[in-house]
Amino acid sequence: MQHVVISDQFKQTCPQLAFGLISCSVTNSASHSGLWQEIATVEAEFKATYSIEQINKIPTIQATRQAYKAFGKDSNRYRPSAEALCRRILKGMELYRINTLVDLINLVSIRTGYSIGGFDEDKIVGDITLTVGTADDVFEGIGRGLLNIEGLPVYKDSVGGIGTPTSDNERTKLSMETTRLFMIINGYSGKAGLQEAIDYSIGLLDKYANATGVEVLTL
Repeated sequence: MQHVVISDQFKQTCPQLAFGLISCSVTNSASHSGLWQEIATVEAEFKATYSIEQINKIPTIQATRQAYKAFGKDSNRYRPSAEALCRRILKGMELYRINTLVDLINLVSIRTGYSIGGFDEDKIVGDITLTVGTADDVFEGIGRGLLNIEGLPVYKDSVGGIGTPTSDNERTKLSMETTRLFMIINGYSGKAGLQEAIDYSIGLLDKYANATGVEVLTL
């Protein structure tokens, strides 16, 4: 299990923050039909429950947006990943099909509203610190090129940024070669609902990624 430290600036600005950490060995695959059946079910439920105007009122998403605003970031221009996924569904756009681990994490985000970091644990260097991005940070978002993370919450290892609630970094992304997953569920709304999201994630990892040696920590 990676060691995660929260910076003093972050504690002062987001005192309610809680997060769940999951570390495990996994077997990734290009796609899994069973997982995509579950995704289709959750998509249909989501479409039947929400309008696009209601997405940013979902408590977990709303809390993430409020954290962005507290650090001076425009949450409409730099949307949290969970919000972006939910908006995509309600716009009738297909969800991205990346690989089973990424698809699985996206499912958890859609169902819970949490923006979730998923990393190849073997590519993380040293301890992780949760801090706020600066103008000097160079961050290559997955499929997005260089991303301006000034004012964004960012997890950094000893090399640099590895993840924000908007996008994770190319350097530590999940790939077909990934055998160790490190997952961070960002609970800007506090601890309510966090354990349920952890349990749901572990169930999916067991079912679709043959997860073993699962370690969990809630902070």
